[in-house]
Amino acid sequence: VQLVESGGGLVQAGGSLRLSCATSGRSFSGYAMGWFRQAPGKVREFVASINWRGDRTYYADSVKGRFTISRDNAKNTVYLQMNSLKPEDTGNYYCARGRSGTNWSELNQYDYWGQGTQVTVSS
Repeated sequence: VQLVESGGGLVQAGGSLRLSCATSGRSFSGYAMGWFRQAPGKVREFVASINWRGDRTYYADSVKGRFTISRDNAKNTVYLQMNSLKPEDTGNYYCARGRSGTNWSELNQYDYWGQGTQVTVSS
């Protein structure tokens, strides 16, 4: 199973970015997907998750109302639309595949991870 993130970059506070995570073949549609992030010197933290059908989402309080997770099972891709970005959103963003179709927030409920894409928000 391979997950490849893209869409990161440098943006000013208040700006937007859209992250994408493409996964290999048959290992996508039946599983929940999640986005996590890790800032320098900090532990990796949950950002958002979506169940296998795409009709249930869950967000960290820090991003609720600003970020939107979605998925396209036909394209084996999950997205993270990030609006009203803040400097504290800076970090390496990782997508991960869940161990089941249910979208949990705990890291140990995800078994495959991408390499990450860097998001930097300047003030």
